[in-house]
Amino acid sequence: MKGRIALLLIAAAFAQAAPAQTVTITPKKVTYMRPKPQYDFKKTFTITYPKVRAATPALSAKIARTISYASVLDLRLKDELTRDQWLEEANYQVKYNKNGILCLSLWMQGTAAYPDSTTKIVVVDARTGARARAVDVFTDIRGLTTMVRKAQKEEAAKALVALKKDPENEGIAEAFKTAEEYNPLKIDEYSVADIGVTFHYDYGFAHVIQALQPKGEYFYTWEQLRQYIKKGGLLVRVAR
Repeated sequence: MKGRIALLLIAAAFAQAAPAQTVTITPKKVTYMRPKPQYDFKKTFTITYPKVRAATPALSAKIARTISYASVLDLRLKDELTRDQWLEEANYQVKYNKNGILCLSLWMQGTAAYPDSTTKIVVVDARTGARARAVDVFTDIRGLTTMVRKAQKEEAAKALVALKKDPENEGIAEAFKTAEEYNPLKIDEYSVADIGVTFHYDYGFAHVIQALQPKGEYFYTWEQLRQYIKKGGLLVRVAR
């Protein structure tokens, strides 16, 4: 009887610890050679892959697919080796990996008519391997979007006033107008930390003025987000 009780206690302890488990992410850098490079500087490109080790091979494979460059950045390796030849480097950064939550930023840079880069952030349920989108972890999406959009508009207005002081920034107002018209803010892209959530927005400025683009990061504490955290959702594990 005592032995059975001890086993039950051990099983319960593991059950409580399960949501806090993390996955192991290690980098694997691969250099690719293009068979027929369009230019000398297009001969090679590098991709640093996030190699995943989770509780089971099946879960490891699912998480790997969820955080892959193909899934997050729509990167097609075959096309880069042959047709497109834009990519120069792709890499990642683990931003959060505990409490059953995995958050990474993935980025890639390359050159077409001019150098360019793009970054995306993905949040994953480490127990299931599924991507945790905004609708999966937040409630009242409209209200939350309104709150974040207000912060974005305030940032844009403040930045515009400062930028207009420099005569060389003539026409900068049009860039903000274009961003608002063709790239409205959504809350799909967010990152997680122990103290809260940051929503990310890319204004999408043209390359020649990209350095003038506001940061596009809007942080909220768990207390500020309390009414928007979905009950039973992934963020309940860390929200305080």
